[in-house]
Amino acid sequence: MNESEFQEIADQSIEDIQDAIDACGADIDYDEIGGVLTLEFENGSKIIFSKQGAMNQLWMAAKSGGYHFAYDEAAGQWTCDSGDNEELYAMLSRLSSEQAGEDIVISQP
Repeated sequence: MNESEFQEIADQSIEDIQDAIDACGADIDYDEIGGVLTLEFENGSKIIFSKQGAMNQLWMAAKSGGYHFAYDEAAGQWTCDSGDNEELYAMLSRLSSEQAGEDIVISQP
């Protein structure tokens, strides 16, 4: 994947995450500035996404640590490059639930 393709996929993914948050019904505020998406929970904790063009990765920072996602073109999804290759929305749901202290399911739109 070249830089232009990465930017297009990553930008669309940032938009898709925002749409998924709106659809999930949880009390999560978000703000996107310059390709950095910050999710803020009612308790003040945050999850932050940033695009890393040089690596062709989407990075996520949460209370539990930092995670790097590579885009799997065949599957059409982002997967974490550590552990069990967890899919982005599954991990986002799990970490959001942990940080908010309630069950949150965020599904890919």
